[in-house]
Amino acid sequence: MNEAISITRSQNQAAEPILEIENLSISFFTRKGEIPAVMDFSCTVMPGEAMGIVGESGCGKSTVSLGIMRDLSNVGQIVGGRIKFKGRDMGDMSEEELRHIRGNEIAMIYQEPMASLNPAMKVGQQLMEVPLLHDKVSKEEAYNRALEMVRAVRLPDPERMMRSYPHQLSGGQQQRIVIAMALLSKPALLLLDEPTTALDVTVEAGIVELVKGLGKEFGTSMIFVSHNLGLILETCDRITVMYSGEAVETGNIDDVFNHMRHPYTQGLFRSIPLPGADKNSRPLIAIPGQLPLPQERPVGCNFAPRCHHFVEGVCNAAEIPMIEVKGHDRHMSRCVRFNELDWDALPEGAVVENEPAKPGAPALIIDNLKKYYHVAANAIFGGAETRTVKANETISFEARESETVAIVGESGCGKSTLAKVLLGLETATDGTVTLGNKEIQSTPIEERDVDTISSIQMVFQNPFDTLNPSHSVGSQIIRTLEKFNVGKTQADRQKRMLELLDLVKLPRAFAVRMPRQLSGGQKQRIGVARAFAGNAKVVVADEPVSALDVSVQAAVTELLMDIQRKNKTTMLFISHDLSVVRYLADRVVVMYLGYIVEQGTTDQIFAPPYHPYTEALLSAIPIADTSVVKEHIVLEGDIPSALNPPTGCPFQTRCRWKSRVPGNKCETEVPPLKELGNGHKSLCWLDDDILGEMGPVISFEVGAGKVEESKRKQAAARAAKGKAATKGKAAAGQTAKGEIPQARKAAATKTGKGRATRKASAVPGESAPAKLMTEAGSGRQAVSATTKPATAKRPRTAKPATADGDLGRRKVTSQGPKKVTRAELAETGPAPKAARKAPSAAARKKSSVAGKATPDPDRNRPAGIKKPAKPDDLKLISGVGPKIEGILHGLGIYTYGQVASWKKAEREWVDGHLKFHGRIEREDWVKQAKALAKGGVDEYVKVFGKKPR
Repeated sequence: MNEAISITRSQNQAAEPILEIENLSISFFTRKGEIPAVMDFSCTVMPGEAMGIVGESGCGKSTVSLGIMRDLSNVGQIVGGRIKFKGRDMGDMSEEELRHIRGNEIAMIYQEPMASLNPAMKVGQQLMEVPLLHDKVSKEEAYNRALEMVRAVRLPDPERMMRSYPHQLSGGQQQRIVIAMALLSKPALLLLDEPTTALDVTVEAGIVELVKGLGKEFGTSMIFVSHNLGLILETCDRITVMYSGEAVETGNIDDVFNHMRHPYTQGLFRSIPLPGADKNSRPLIAIPGQLPLPQERPVGCNFAPRCHHFVEGVCNAAEIPMIEVKGHDRHMSRCVRFNELDWDALPEGAVVENEPAKPGAPALIIDNLKKYYHVAANAIFGGAETRTVKANETISFEARESETVAIVGESGCGKSTLAKVLLGLETATDGTVTLGNKEIQSTPIEERDVDTISSIQMVFQNPFDTLNPSHSVGSQIIRTLEKFNVGKTQADRQKRMLELLDLVKLPRAFAVRMPRQLSGGQKQRIGVARAFAGNAKVVVADEPVSALDVSVQAAVTELLMDIQRKNKTTMLFISHDLSVVRYLADRVVVMYLGYIVEQGTTDQIFAPPYHPYTEALLSAIPIADTSVVKEHIVLEGDIPSALNPPTGCPFQTRCRWKSRVPGNKCETEVPPLKELGNGHKSLCWLDDDILGEMGPVISFEVGAGKVEESKRKQAAARAAKGKAATKGKAAAGQTAKGEIPQARKAAATKTGKGRATRKASAVPGESAPAKLMTEAGSGRQAVSATTKPATAKRPRTAKPATADGDLGRRKVTSQGPKKVTRAELAETGPAPKAARKAPSAAARKKSSVAGKATPDPDRNRPAGIKKPAKPDDLKLISGVGPKIEGILHGLGIYTYGQVASWKKAEREWVDGHLKFHGRIEREDWVKQAKALAKGGVDEYVKVFGKKPR
């Protein structure tokens, strides 16, 4: 647990929450109707506390952050729940108040720093804008504050940074500037949306260290959105796990990491390569299936179709509320069976062990390879001076058959240049590359024969850019087979294409699908299929899983390993993720500034002695294991430019061990590649005695293994006890495991059996939780006047009718989501899934409170007329197309004069009828119609300065 930003529990309890989110629901309204993105989301952030939000892409993490900032664009709306900031409901704030809060009291740091920086303004000017606009200080004071904050985020030469343009800074420096910009107004709440995803692991470690320190220094509360559980462990006090728009588990870091109580949380942890995972003895277990589309969520538990603990009639009977986990601090789970589950049980069909592959003869030998680029300093203006960029310098290693060799290092170290030389996209300056028995270093791709090209293939980082969007999946694989002369006839190639789909574990029906119909993981599988189409001997995988979700990463990683075992392929795995490297690599090559600084087996690289750079890389790995203890090493500065490399050792400008080397050797001489034993080599001047002093960077707390073993034994005992109790209950005629209790049975009868899916609805609120709340925000997010406002939460369970027939009013509360105990759940059953949707117009009519008159649905409907001989062309009104014109004709609206006469109530009625949600008002239909009715196109031009469409 991170002590730098944690607040003691007593302090938290005494303080008022900075942020309270209660039953938040956010939907996006499109032409296809309402798409619920976030449903029934609740969380509380205390002063100085850091809350992490994790989950797969599309689960709603970023939407929650954007909802807090009220930055949901024109199509996004908060349709239920409320957000309270410092005790005030943000839905009651005016637009002016919200503007004051944004960037001042609530700041946000986005994933891509350049999205927040103006490329045409100097960094100093952009930083000064914050105090100038929010605090109305003088320019001199604004400059001093900005300079002070640049120093606080530990950027070198702050004055030069202030004078620089964003493009003159590295990615890590840009992100630090964005953090400085966010903190200049000293916000009470900082939202971080994947702030380190695009950064190198060592730069990421520096940013994480910075965020933790600034949290302590300024007392800032944080919401950290990420897919990386290791980062959440290092930066946060509490965690919320999201799945398909819902929070499925929330609690303290220790509780959730060590005592997870939702199957999806467990699935995430089983999908990541934690210490101890091994591709042969302990392979990863991927979550089957994929995230459901928002309009196709199942009845009951959203995770049910992918859960190996699913029980028919229990998990899909009704809505699952958040249930309190007893004995833990605010630990809650959206699972009705978490006390019954055997948390050590593996999914059916999970592979528990693989046969290790035996490396064969060397398939690829690289000897003293060099790749230089000669760059003219003023080539654009005809200058003759040239400089040499040494992208690869004296690269030597070999890769054997059935072996995985990982190449790791920061951006700019020469990994991708090496891959280009191997594939023939570049030719080597010196040295040799031998593939089989053929030297290929000087042969460009256009001069290589088909056998050579098919023998060494590549799996690219981004699966979205490697497929032609205009051709089906099957046709693209067949084209690859044709290029590699595989198959004599089209039928042969068709058969081989289907076999390749089987190889990458995709249904054969995918052959006729277009790339846009596939998920990211499925596209990457097609990329793998094409790489292996020509029976490649060597496959270069360039960051093949970095763009994928955690569960998809596990599936693609296991796929690559399975194919390698079957085909005895040699794999060069280029990556910056050392957790994945540790899991799948047999040998590791560490590169820095064009040099190989260390190489050896995976066990040798991950144990001392280390090269100083490898030591820093290992320390920077975020590991999602609370028992792991890491030595704290943060590299200072950025990787030097290849145009101006340092003299001597390439790493000497950032090395913390340099002072231990006598005679100024590190600054003046490149060290020799020292043999450390059994093929382990290091490019370093350090003596053997000093290397022997190095301790392990990654270790475990004493007794952690015994604790885990004890936990497993206790779980086994509980499982045995649970089975015995179940048998006893069944014998006594009580409800046995898997049967439906009476309350659940009623709900199941109502909703229907099986995993039924919700249908998308275009009616506002139809697909959202059944809560008609005050719409938060105004302007773009303003609530329609047709929506009935309220401030009460929906209770989890229905209240009984009172004696006088009143249905009972909802209790107004601001204490967050209601905690439901197991006993209460057993008595009442979960709330029906249908209750999560706002009632339709017909349902609202039926459920009117006794004594009230049923509202007329046609009230405020504009008066219609008979169709005239020459109706006006309503399509001249911007926003009215042929389809909308037909709908208006159906309402008896044929002339501009009718539209021009609409009052506010009539406009809102038509707006609701067309499901436009404010579009009529925004596009000024009435004003356009008045101009057209008064003088036709000429009057329209006078009023709007342009012709109607």
